[in-house]
Formats: sequence, C-alpha cells, structure tokens
Amino acid sequence: MAEQLSGLADDRALLGRTSTAERVSDILRSRIAEGFFPPGTRLSEDSIGGALGVSRNTLREAFRLLTHERLLVHELNRGVFVRVLTVEDVEDIYRTRALVECAVVRGLGAPHDLDGLAEAVESGRRAARERDWKAVGTANIHFHRELVALAGSERTDELMRSVFAELRLAFHVVDDPRALHEPYIARNAELLDALRAGDRDQAERLLAGYLGDSLERVVDVYRRRVVGEDG
Repeated sequence: MAEQLSGLADDRALLGRTSTAERVSDILRSRIAEGFFPPGTRLSEDSIGGALGVSRNTLREAFRLLTHERLLVHELNRGVFVRVLTVEDVEDIYRTRALVECAVVRGLGAPHDLDGLAEAVESGRRAARERDWKAVGTANIHFHRELVALAGSERTDELMRSVFAELRLAFHVVDDPRALHEPYIARNAELLDALRAGDRDQAERLLAGYLGDSLERVVDVYRRRVVGEDG
C-alpha cells in the first residue's frame, strides 16, 4: 500500500486549487484501471485523503461516484473495496461492448479520421516488441475507445469509459497477459484495414468474432482463477 500511496501523492498536483469529488474520482479511476489498486483492495479514507490532500467528505463523494460506476463496493462495517467481478459481470460487460461497438461500426457513414485507431495499433505493436504485455492490454482498450469515439457521441463515450474501466478489473486477475492480449494486435490491424477500405459489413463481422473470442478467453480465466478459488 505504501507504494500505491506514494504514486497517488504524485497526482495531488492534478487537483489544483479547485479540488472536486469528480477530479478525485478521475484520479482514482485511472489508478484502479492501471492496477495500482487491484480488485479486492480496501481503500483507506485516511491514507488516500492524506495523499491527495482532500477532505473526508470529498473523498467519500468520490467513492460514491465510483461505486455507482461499479468500480468500488461498500461493505457494511468493513469499508470500501475495489470490486471483484463475477463471471456474470464479465459476460454483461462483453454483451454491452458488442451492442455498442458493433452498432458504432454499423452506423458509420462518411469517411472518418482513423488516426487514433492506427496510433493504438502501433502502440500495441511497440509494447509487444518490448514484451510489455500490460501495455499491450492498455493499447487494446485505447483502440476500442477510439473506435467508440467514431460515433461522435459524448454520452456513448462516457458510458463506455465506465465499461472499459470495469473490463480492466477483469484483466488484472489474468495470470498470462501475453496469451490474452497478443492475438488482438493483428486483429486490431485487420479491423482497421476493413474500416479504411470502407467495408463496414466486414468490419462488423470481424469485430463480432473478435469480441466473442475475447469473452471466451476472459471467462475461461475467470472460471479458473476466481470461481475456482472460491470453490
């Protein structure tokens, strides 16, 4: 916990003079997504509030916001914890992804700026060359956030920001991140090529198969690592 709090203290400058619960929640959301606070971690009000230099009330409001986003859970008489997803949670996340992401691809009209997708593909390749598989996973999520952004909808972006943050909770329990993330570097590039060619039908087929395979892989890990431990 000392290492996490040290890193969190570095984020204190981001709050500036107009500290708000929303800004605190943004910082904590990012830290949770990056794995600084893994699933099941108890978040100490005193330690985190002290590291960020915010009041207890502000921190509690930030916790409330992240609980609403399903990233945290409050347990009576125990405190606030980073949520541990269930298999059903993972399945629902992917169901939401398929509904939203495939609809975005299906609804694309005029040519779009695909530079963000291309940058995410290259980031994944670069991370793979460096054998940084966690960074490959980050690049993969960045690719899908850029894909959703093609819809040009702030509401959709906000919805999927929360969904992708939840997805990172699932990734944090994976014992072999290379096996999980590496195959999607090439698949992201293939999807990008279809979009560049303007072939929306092919892009949607690729995406649907992609998400189905990813769901199967993540659920398999969950059944072995989380359900197996509980059983």
